[in-house]
Amino acid sequence: MPLNFRAYDFPMPETYNAATTHLLYLHGFRSSPKSAKARLMAELVARHYPQVRWWCPQLPPSPKQAMQEVADGISTWPGHAMAVIGSSLGGFYASWVATRKHCKSVLLNPAVNPARDLEKYIGEVTSWHDPGENFYFRPEFVEELRELDCTGRQDLRDALAVIAKGDEVLDWREMLERYRQGKVLLLEGGDHALSDFAQHLPTILAHLNLAQPD
Repeated sequence: MPLNFRAYDFPMPETYNAATTHLLYLHGFRSSPKSAKARLMAELVARHYPQVRWWCPQLPPSPKQAMQEVADGISTWPGHAMAVIGSSLGGFYASWVATRKHCKSVLLNPAVNPARDLEKYIGEVTSWHDPGENFYFRPEFVEELRELDCTGRQDLRDALAVIAKGDEVLDWREMLERYRQGKVLLLEGGDHALSDFAQHLPTILAHLNLAQPD
């Protein structure tokens, strides 16, 4: 069923200094491009920014393979004119991409230490958006996550972290400590899924500075 975009509509700013022409969205652990936030962003870009190149790939369970596929997919993207959005584990991946491409990033309740947090999921795991779809999270994936950690190497001046104190999965204090040198939108309450994501789109769009039609 397609999204009812009008339920999430809001006034668009009249003027932007258009800059970002390529936008990458990275979903979280057990998630997919079918997530509410990914679908909302995809429809928003298609409706208001049709000239922006949008890509939200289905990421494989292996962190190493996931980032190799992403790196290949954005190899020709201009770092100065691209941005990456990542949710949860996707936020951890987005930091890796931003460090590699020197681009803007939006981090939605980003995982800070997924090697520690996901170790308990080793084994058969069910997808959130398709209960009939399973994948195996292998022990070596934990080490792959450690190898992707770019703590202390990311230029946070171009990062916006959206952090909910009510996150029931991740510790908001760890997220704040990790990204406090960047721009932080710290939310009172909320949840891990950012169920009120649409309310924060104006702030996110202002940071992304997406290119508008001529």
